[in-house]
Amino acid sequence: MSRKWIRFFTEGNASMKQLLGGKGANLAEMTRAGLAVPPGFTVTTDACRAFYSGEKLPDGLQQELIQSIQQLEGEKRAIFGDKSAPLLVSVRSGSVESMPGMMDTILNLGLNDETAEGLATITGNRRFAYDCYRRLIQMFGNVVRGVPTFHFEQQLHAIKKHYGVTQDQDLTEEALAQVIQAFQVVYKKQTNESFPQDVYVQLYAAVEAVFRSWNNERAKVYRRAHRISDAQGTAVNIQSMVFGNWGMDSGTGVVFTRNPSTGEATLFGEYLTNAQGEDVVAGTRTPEPIVTLSTSSPGIFQQIIEMCQLLEHHYRDMQDIEFTVERGNLYILQTRSGKRTAQAAVTIAVDMAQSGLITKEEAVNRIDISHLDKLLHSTVDEDDQQTLDLLARGLPASPGAAVGAIVFDADTAVEWGKQGRKTVLVRNETTPEDIHGVIAAVGVLTSRGGMTSHAAVVARGMGKPCVCGCEALAVSVSEQLLMVNGRTFKQGDAISIDGATGKVYAGETHLRQPEMTADLLTLLAWADSIRSMQVLANADTPEDAQKAREWGAEGIGLCRTEHMFMAKERLPLMQQMIMADTFEQRSQCLEQLLPIQRSDFEGLFRAMDGLPVTIRLLDPPLHEFLPSSEALLKESMQLEIDIHADLARKLEVKRLLGKVKQLHEANPMMGLRGCRLGLLFPEIYDMQTTAIVQAVQSARQAGANPICLIMLPLIGHVNELKLLRNRVEKIAEQYLGVNHGIGMGTMIEVPRAALTANQIAEYADFFSFGTNDLTQMTFGYSRDDAEGSFLNRYIEQGILKENPFQVLDEDGVGALLATAVQLGTQVKPQLKKGVCGEHGGDHQSIQLCQRLGLDYVSCSPFRVPIARISAAQATLRLRADESETEPLHAEGAKAV
Repeated sequence: MSRKWIRFFTEGNASMKQLLGGKGANLAEMTRAGLAVPPGFTVTTDACRAFYSGEKLPDGLQQELIQSIQQLEGEKRAIFGDKSAPLLVSVRSGSVESMPGMMDTILNLGLNDETAEGLATITGNRRFAYDCYRRLIQMFGNVVRGVPTFHFEQQLHAIKKHYGVTQDQDLTEEALAQVIQAFQVVYKKQTNESFPQDVYVQLYAAVEAVFRSWNNERAKVYRRAHRISDAQGTAVNIQSMVFGNWGMDSGTGVVFTRNPSTGEATLFGEYLTNAQGEDVVAGTRTPEPIVTLSTSSPGIFQQIIEMCQLLEHHYRDMQDIEFTVERGNLYILQTRSGKRTAQAAVTIAVDMAQSGLITKEEAVNRIDISHLDKLLHSTVDEDDQQTLDLLARGLPASPGAAVGAIVFDADTAVEWGKQGRKTVLVRNETTPEDIHGVIAAVGVLTSRGGMTSHAAVVARGMGKPCVCGCEALAVSVSEQLLMVNGRTFKQGDAISIDGATGKVYAGETHLRQPEMTADLLTLLAWADSIRSMQVLANADTPEDAQKAREWGAEGIGLCRTEHMFMAKERLPLMQQMIMADTFEQRSQCLEQLLPIQRSDFEGLFRAMDGLPVTIRLLDPPLHEFLPSSEALLKESMQLEIDIHADLARKLEVKRLLGKVKQLHEANPMMGLRGCRLGLLFPEIYDMQTTAIVQAVQSARQAGANPICLIMLPLIGHVNELKLLRNRVEKIAEQYLGVNHGIGMGTMIEVPRAALTANQIAEYADFFSFGTNDLTQMTFGYSRDDAEGSFLNRYIEQGILKENPFQVLDEDGVGALLATAVQLGTQVKPQLKKGVCGEHGGDHQSIQLCQRLGLDYVSCSPFRVPIARISAAQATLRLRADESETEPLHAEGAKAV
């Protein structure tokens, strides 16, 4: 039995998203609900996967397309390719996940020289028919055959100039006939063949083009950025045409059931009279706000309101709806869960939960973690008038403020981004081909387009600031110039944009840091009531600790004491200590460091009063603290040739140079650091332990409740931990007595420690997994070297699915964690276990930590809210897995 590649809208429903794609599943669902959806069918994602297995349309698909078109002809009472009653269709891509990088829509497919005349006859509107035909030639030429759009636009501009018009809709029937001829010449010149007159050739080529777009470069870039599987494939939606360009009683629009920037429960969208669907998102004309229909077409506006209410309640989520009005009749072309800013996502989720439309668990699960860290956007500090040089004002398309160098093309944005330069992508309008530039830039600024243009939608989806439709700007990409109000800026000049206000400023402005919103606090409280893992923070200063507590951290999971010595005034003293030749010299330095350390720890205990503070003893790769050998060598050579040089300095530089050479390590990350330093020079750890214990003592005497844990780093053998813990215990007992109340544990960051965790657990109160070093040692990668050379290529080639320093490697590093947890808890069932590397703030890694049964994750203070939501989603995912059911409406929660 041959495989079925096509499903009519009447055959599907919303649950068939994997087969029909998101767009096809929603078209089927709306058709089943009885809404005014133009009839059509979907070529399934199975067909796309089959296409890639053979690099051609799968066997049987062409015949099935013919049969499906024939069925559609019966429904529409029109014939595909017939000049007297032509059936026209649109062809749209429809991947499972919404992807801006996919192929653009083709409208009016089925027109040729004969059917265009037939359409003119049956509609009595030759101008309308010619307008449809010229659009098809341009769309088909561009998206199917790859003809650059500017070749068509040049001809269109010349003809408009000849007839003295500025808008496409002002072109006469005669002018449009000339456009068609010019477009056909362009098509033949660029493709070496005539525009296809066989409508089935058009159809097959369009379907194949959709499939090929799944693997175009911009789609692959988007999938990598959003962690979408390459194996999903895309569906193709073929739908009978309705015409928004029929006349002044027709039009096209996009409407969101809520404001996608703020989440406010009011309709948000735009409408263009006498236009076809792509005109709104293309940015070639600036549309009118949707609310203007309330006066110009109140009946249509009321239908739109009712449609929005029905679809939002049906899908229980904010909807992004495309619609067309044809001669006063409203048609729905598609609906989908609308892309939204992080702020809007939180507001919508909380409002829907409080109104009873969804549960609190669903509200938490709906939040897209990849966007949540952009919720607390910076804004331009408008109180600082000295830095404000307002240039222009556009549409506030995506909130947040950005400061960067102007770039006019996506490739430059990527290249400068690799160099560490922040850029703002400035264009007339963006297209899907600019997706990699939008990803690389810190913000987007366009001179054309509305709130639902490509730039606006993509930037909102990525959580990037965007200002659109800034008509005061004149952008010359070829000359790399931006002209506005008599001023000229070139590529590389600094510019600032505020996507919340639409304002554009010259130069660099000061940015104001954001604050928690009431809705986010509500959502975080719900997440806290759901999650089972604690969320701690990595904090090295009292200021960081205070910030972490404000963001909801339940303690400090990692205080890296070596970071306390990086300050300019402390570093020389630390260098003296490390480079001391004798115990006495080292002890003198340590005596000076002791009160500094004690003060640091007292500050941490004050900030975290009543919450645990885990302090890791010194773990410095020595090269980070040593003077530069090159600088010392240069100074030594200069001193040698300077006859007036100070002899004492000359001898000291020679000594230092010799010491640096003596301490030089071939692989510092695996050298004299961590517990090895503490065992060879125990006086260093003695000083730190004394400072910690004295700080605990001082806090207790002041009536505070310091909860202190001491972490011994880089343990690879149980005897290391045994010796060091014994030494720490003695100092704690000396100041606080036998019942000192200080917990002691280790950071598991050496594979051997994970494999012998049952031995190490005998002397540890907790395990803290240092997943950064554990990843380096498990893979044998130096992070700095790997990320700067081969790691990105590994990911591009599919050797690695993710950067293992960003997302925990489940099969390797995860297996070591699982082993350590199992062995450690066999010895101590109540052993506390957590992750304190950078993975502690990564959503996918937190999902793995939940499944491994860890007790906490620890991350940077600013990622604490993300970790709180992620931990709640991990709990919900685990509950769903255990009950063998999928969590409801959890599009934002990606399973690991």
